[in-house]
Amino acid sequence: MNFKGRDIISIRDFSKEEILFILERASFFDKNKTSDHLKEKVMATLFFEPSTRTRLSFETSMAQLGGKVLSFDDVNSSSIVKGESLHDTVKMVEGYCDLIVVRHPKEGAARYVAEVASVPVINAGDGSNQHPSQTFTDLYTLQKELGDISKTKIGFVGDLKYGRTVHSLSLALAKFGLPIVFISPKSLRMPQDLIEELQSFNIKIIEEESIEKVANDINILYVTRIQKERFSDLLEYERLKGVYQIDLDLTSSFPHLKIMHPLPRVGEISPEVDGFEGAIYFRQAHNGVPVRKALISMVLGK
Repeated sequence: MNFKGRDIISIRDFSKEEILFILERASFFDKNKTSDHLKEKVMATLFFEPSTRTRLSFETSMAQLGGKVLSFDDVNSSSIVKGESLHDTVKMVEGYCDLIVVRHPKEGAARYVAEVASVPVINAGDGSNQHPSQTFTDLYTLQKELGDISKTKIGFVGDLKYGRTVHSLSLALAKFGLPIVFISPKSLRMPQDLIEELQSFNIKIIEEESIEKVANDINILYVTRIQKERFSDLLEYERLKGVYQIDLDLTSSFPHLKIMHPLPRVGEISPEVDGFEGAIYFRQAHNGVPVRKALISMVLGK
């Protein structure tokens, strides 16, 4: 498959076969840690929203491939504070690089950047919409941990209304025909339009408010934080922020579960759970490097 010059904006743009091909390439880079085959390439990371894992894993990936990185992770250090438009920022940056990785708080911003830019663009998260490189990381983690993605019985818990990682990954799993359980308060349920899109794949969907009621029917518990930055009403955030707590009582009751989390966590998983055999969220984060090495190499035709 040829991905040269291709933008990576939404998991919707990829077939099941393309997803499996990307995971195969990620496995190659997992076994082959370093290379200099991108030593003449430059990647620009434009992060208009805070990031630790995503930005650092992209930059680590490019460094291990021998390439260079141009970066800003603070809007206040860029010409945007002078009033420069997103369009003009992209047109400037494309002249300095071979690839743009962008994170932006507005839904649809990444696709707009791709339309403006003359170089490939990878979406590193656009508001509550999509986060495709995290989705490929999550799928690769499922493949490594379970041996086969088709064995996945997943329950998403937490902020499903605003959680772009949940939105992306659920759409990807639907392409494999896998059942999905959504666990959340009523006010943070998956958006109805996404539920309807998932139903078009003829998969089994369960919506529940209690982890305990469905824990025996799943093998993956994908935990998300309640995202303060997405709430317009802070009182509503304060009411909901501690609604789910993953602790040793839960893991001892359901020892078969593997616990995933896109991170950062802000209290929804107790630190004591880190020692639980099924706590795989740090391995999940580290899997972002081979996955992003695959994506970078492929869109740059290498």
